[in-house]
Amino acid sequence: MVVLATKCYVGGDARDRTLDSLRSLLDNDLADLAVEYDIGIREDGFPSVTLSGEDAAVARNLLTEQWGTITPHFEAGERYVGTLESWDDDGFVLDAGEPVRIPSEGIGLGQGSPEQIRTRFGLVQHVPLTFVYESGGAGETLSVGRLADDQRDRLYDWTRESGRVNVNSATRAEVRATINRAGHAEDIVTVERLGLLEQSIVCTEGTDPPGLLASIGSYLPAELLAVVP
Repeated sequence: MVVLATKCYVGGDARDRTLDSLRSLLDNDLADLAVEYDIGIREDGFPSVTLSGEDAAVARNLLTEQWGTITPHFEAGERYVGTLESWDDDGFVLDAGEPVRIPSEGIGLGQGSPEQIRTRFGLVQHVPLTFVYESGGAGETLSVGRLADDQRDRLYDWTRESGRVNVNSATRAEVRATINRAGHAEDIVTVERLGLLEQSIVCTEGTDPPGLLASIGSYLPAELLAVVP
């Protein structure tokens, strides 16, 4: 079994659509392998995938590379993926199967409070982020890590592009349908999948990300944040 480092936190029909989307994605990921799988959702919202068949080990490695995985143990200096759970004046808290604190000095994305940094880089809640584990907590103290260097580089790259609008609580198909419904298909390059329910709309040159956000926001019951170059 492998636990994917992305969350399903919606309910009702939206949950059913999200699970259908995940099955479709796994069908594509595992199409060339001799493997069968079953999906479950843990109480904390992380999907668990039970694999069986000749290529189960290969499938497990592929899903780990594609999604990141939630593991029961951490080792100092190793890379893991957690979802952005909360933020405060002291930093970010990621959910990596247990809470992991990324202190302000471990974010490494320039000046500003954690809230300002989150807004500037379009870090919607639940977005998966890669971190390096540093030390375990004791008592009520959380485990501690820092954002991985390649994660920081990727976020900085976003600010050098033509602009983005990041969205949570929606599948990629739902975001694309919303853009088409709002008449903005020609204003975007693509919708990049960040997680199962977290997407990044890549704007074309000349498109104003805050303007796009304002236009599509009424169609999506989601958090939207603009990344302005």
